[in-house]
Amino acid sequence: MVLAKVLSCAVVGLEGEIVECEVDVSRRGLNGLAMVGLPDAAVKEAKDRVESAIKNSGFRFPNGRIVVNLAPADLRKEGPTYDLPIAVGIMAAAGQVVADIGAAVFLGELSLDGQVRHAQGILPMLALARERGIRTAYVPSKDAAEAALLPDMTIFAVESLAALLNHLAGSAPIAPTTPTGIPESRDLSWEGTDFADIKGQEHVKRALEVAAAGGHNVLLSGPPGSGKTLLARAMPSILPRMSPDETLEVTKIYSVAGLLPSDTPLVARRPFRAPHHTISHAGLVGGGRNPRPGEISLSHRGVLFLDELPEFGQQVLEVMRQPLEDRLVTISRAQGSITYPANFMLVCAQNPCPCGYAGDPTRECSCSSSTVTRYQKRVSGPLMDRIDIFIEVPPVEYEKLSGEASGEPSSAVRERVEDARRVQRARFEDTRTICNAEMAPSEVREHCQTRMDEQAHALLRLAMAQLSLSARAFHRILKLARTVADLDHAEIIGAHHLAEAVQYRQRG
Repeated sequence: MVLAKVLSCAVVGLEGEIVECEVDVSRRGLNGLAMVGLPDAAVKEAKDRVESAIKNSGFRFPNGRIVVNLAPADLRKEGPTYDLPIAVGIMAAAGQVVADIGAAVFLGELSLDGQVRHAQGILPMLALARERGIRTAYVPSKDAAEAALLPDMTIFAVESLAALLNHLAGSAPIAPTTPTGIPESRDLSWEGTDFADIKGQEHVKRALEVAAAGGHNVLLSGPPGSGKTLLARAMPSILPRMSPDETLEVTKIYSVAGLLPSDTPLVARRPFRAPHHTISHAGLVGGGRNPRPGEISLSHRGVLFLDELPEFGQQVLEVMRQPLEDRLVTISRAQGSITYPANFMLVCAQNPCPCGYAGDPTRECSCSSSTVTRYQKRVSGPLMDRIDIFIEVPPVEYEKLSGEASGEPSSAVRERVEDARRVQRARFEDTRTICNAEMAPSEVREHCQTRMDEQAHALLRLAMAQLSLSARAFHRILKLARTVADLDHAEIIGAHHLAEAVQYRQRG
């Protein structure tokens, strides 16, 4: 009997951590398997799964005392991903596997009959292994397509423990999976609502085009039935295609969250998440006993849509203030902190009052003035200050609803949005900034304030005085004006670009 060492991985946040499974089989003492190294309940239960899987695969489970150590010991091990490396380690320590397994990583859950099941977080775990110089990985066959996204890796898709052990023995080699890498973004057909399907509301469509071009946050306000939700759900149809780096980021998040289907190993479209207003703050920002990404991280590089904004709990809304600024979520627990990315566009919709008809020219509002005030104050000023575009969505007139003519299709709007994004990518080529909404104050000064004509400067000075805008609102107006100018293919921000940006601000 010898000491065997097998490499595996853990997921901490969105990053991987190499875990070394050390297995010692001793003839001394009573038969049994002891698991050490800070395992959770799912890992502790691996001893029963592994023993049954080995026996049912046609191999002999060794007698004696077996000690499995998962190092580093101060990192909590969670989930059933360690079943496969533990089984391989036991067979190697018992002398039933004679192969060089020290330069490969093993991932996968075992069923009692020895089949290898899906594992969450394959992509971030193998990305770390690749960074550490490990070029060989054994993964569940269902996750092989996901693992193949990483180049320069030799991936073996494992159907069962018996197939793996026979492969290691050289009796029935498994053919490696061909790496695919991250493919270039392609123009996927949109199956949801198209802008051409929405009658009227041309000024709202223009506001959404500006938001998509610069990555700005939007609040749609109007009476029930005016089309706020329909317009918001059409937003993904005009968003630009994701770059390979963005695709990899989003796919990692969905892999860790266990939301990546085995038949679709890549998130090719920008996410669109629309949680119900009863969601908890942990469900929104992430967390839980075993922290997982929340809705704002699942919206990374996409859209988070909050319908009926004032109906969300105040605590739920307030926890978004920091992610909207930092574009990161940090979840702190006693055992440490985990950081998830949260770079998303916030699109919100709300009624002007509980009945929905405050200010409506055709229907009388049944709410008292105090009720309307309380309703509108459910969303705090600091959160409102982080929204770039405020747009009224009025009821659609009968003539427009019944007319035959359709509006401009999403494909045409998307072309303009992508043109504007190309300008921004060139502008921020040597920085981590991707779109105008992400500009830091120094970048706002360089690309906005120093690139305005005199009329625009005068208009901005007047707007600051009359609207009593905060410093944050000042910078957001400049970012918006920069986006409007980009859509206009203008290098200098003119007064008409700034005027459009100012009109999108909330009126006191």
